[in-house]
Amino acid sequence: MLANTICSTRPPGPRSRVFGFDLLSQSKADYLGHVEELKQRFGDVVMSQVVHEKIFDIHHPDLIRQLLVDNADALIRWERGIEVFANIHGQSVLVTEGEKWKRQRRMLQPGFSAKRMGGYCALMAMAMQDALNALAQSEVIDLDFNHWVHQLTMDVIFQTLFSCTDLARRDQAIAAVATLSQVGRLEMFSPMNAPDWMPHKAKKRHAKKVLDDLIRSHIQHRHSQRLVDNAQANDVLAMLLAVRDEQGDSSGLSDEEIRDQCMTIFLAGHETTALALSWWAALMAQHPQAAQLAQAEVDSVLAGQPIQYADVTNMRYLNWSLKEALRLYPPASALISRRTVREVRLGDWYIPKGAMVRVTPWVVHRDVRWFAEPTRFVPERFNEDTPLPNRNSFMPFGTGPRVCIGSHFALTEMALIAAHLLQNFTFRSANVPKPKFEVLLSPEGGMPLQLVRRTRHPSLA
Repeated sequence: MLANTICSTRPPGPRSRVFGFDLLSQSKADYLGHVEELKQRFGDVVMSQVVHEKIFDIHHPDLIRQLLVDNADALIRWERGIEVFANIHGQSVLVTEGEKWKRQRRMLQPGFSAKRMGGYCALMAMAMQDALNALAQSEVIDLDFNHWVHQLTMDVIFQTLFSCTDLARRDQAIAAVATLSQVGRLEMFSPMNAPDWMPHKAKKRHAKKVLDDLIRSHIQHRHSQRLVDNAQANDVLAMLLAVRDEQGDSSGLSDEEIRDQCMTIFLAGHETTALALSWWAALMAQHPQAAQLAQAEVDSVLAGQPIQYADVTNMRYLNWSLKEALRLYPPASALISRRTVREVRLGDWYIPKGAMVRVTPWVVHRDVRWFAEPTRFVPERFNEDTPLPNRNSFMPFGTGPRVCIGSHFALTEMALIAAHLLQNFTFRSANVPKPKFEVLLSPEGGMPLQLVRRTRHPSLA
């Protein structure tokens, strides 16, 4: 049974003062806490109103599936968010709608399939080994793991996208991504923004230029070297240059479209993976028994050898631990926001045309109905032999037609990095940092962690 039963012409929700600006203020102060409180007070479908905007928060997994899967054709993304994304990303698969999005999605999807992962894994492993070699050779290494893993995941992007290592441009790219992420967060929640040519937008312009110049230079290099059809080029850029719309007019992606997809990979594929691994490492440090189980499994499967793509699926417990970290601390913890273009029925409720609907994975992932003792770290929840009480309750990459196209890539990258780390180190930390929500969920004050070097089962890579 769903939590709400129809009792009026609209779902329950908070009474607002001053046209709902009190609700907006609460949301800005603590978005996740605010949405969680709405769920606890009013149930699985909650309506709030800010000025003329009707906002519906949906919390039941079955209703979320009805919304994002069964009624996907009734939805468009939140206009303000897409306006901000388009300004930075261009017209990538993250931004486009309608036929243009369908064309990009069907062209790109095969490039992120299991068939391509073997080549990508080899490139990921190169970046991982370089990062391990660069660490201090002491027995105990103190570091801000969040900062370190951001560098690592950017190295992975350089390798998987361009088949290269470029430490100087890597650091420039990390700074540019951080700037654009910060600017994007501010712009998304501002009623209006000044144009980019204004003097105070110089930092944003510089960050966009750094990434734009980097991406375009690699595209031009491939054209000049005629590497588009080179069988040895197993990276993502080679895929983007070679892909054709086999179900359409057999055309390829223009250089501008390739630039836009690469920009999204930098902006969306770097920080989310780094944050997921940061939370996972902190949880491993806090739960030594779980860490030992994962470490024993890695030792058994790899026997001291470098990880291959075929090994990833054999490390079941390691994958459970990564999924449990994504459940507890999903980097994209909120703001799956859509606008209805027609009336939608969800259970007993009708969502009117023009309403905003929101899904907050953080709240769904911590619902006691789907996850017993929801704040505990229990990797065994994801044992395939005992399915989740509701299979729709786990959504770290979204759901429906617009589920993250790189989800399999991200999970593979996380497993590969995690296995390398467990081969070589044991984690220690004083505590799991407080989460800070700013569109993505990051650790407040960084992620202080100790890597204690193992003396057995060293990596032979």
